[in-house]
Amino acid sequence: MKINQKQKELIKIYLVLFLLIFTVMNWGTVSWMFNYRAVFGLVHDFFNPYEDSRLLVSASTLKLPPKQAAVLVQGQKTYPYSAKENSIEIPSLNIVAPVVIGESTQVAALERNLDKGVVYYPGSVLPGEAGQIAVLGHSAPPNWPKIKYDWVFTHINDLSPGDLVILHFNNRQYTYKMTEKSIVKKGQEVGANGLTGKNNILTLVSCWPPGKDYQRIAVYAELQ
Repeated sequence: MKINQKQKELIKIYLVLFLLIFTVMNWGTVSWMFNYRAVFGLVHDFFNPYEDSRLLVSASTLKLPPKQAAVLVQGQKTYPYSAKENSIEIPSLNIVAPVVIGESTQVAALERNLDKGVVYYPGSVLPGEAGQIAVLGHSAPPNWPKIKYDWVFTHINDLSPGDLVILHFNNRQYTYKMTEKSIVKKGQEVGANGLTGKNNILTLVSCWPPGKDYQRIAVYAELQ
């Protein structure tokens, strides 16, 4: 069957309409393709590979202070009920991500969990207990597309003292205020200076600089 010129034009119109509708309906997924900086970054990193940033942590590269016997912060204080799944919110950075409870410090297990959100690092105390919580998240180079959760902690260096970090955990809402941040070597302890043994410190940990596996950035926030 021979297609005439009019039919060819109709096919072109249908294809254009299909592509437009598909793009609009999936804009959140495909928008990065129209960002020349993101595309340039992908091409640049393809031809200039750097040390694999996905090997974020292992048992030998993240150290928490020794865990003490469980002590409740502020006695029997009750924290607000939350109907949300385990998740973290950082309002000033427009970040909302699932919190995955880490069961192993093995790299392969951490990598699987980091694809699903941020990881509640094994050995951390519970929210409301005196001690330190470490939450791990990936970071990515500037203008990196939002694939899975590779991007989630890219901008935590922009947090300032007083900024809120909200943790939804086991149907309770815990509100933290950012206090300080530091850049540490791989394998260096990420203990917070403000850890008194009677307070609860949340520590956000990611690669530094974003997308590079050279150092770690640790951002600390205290439970209110």
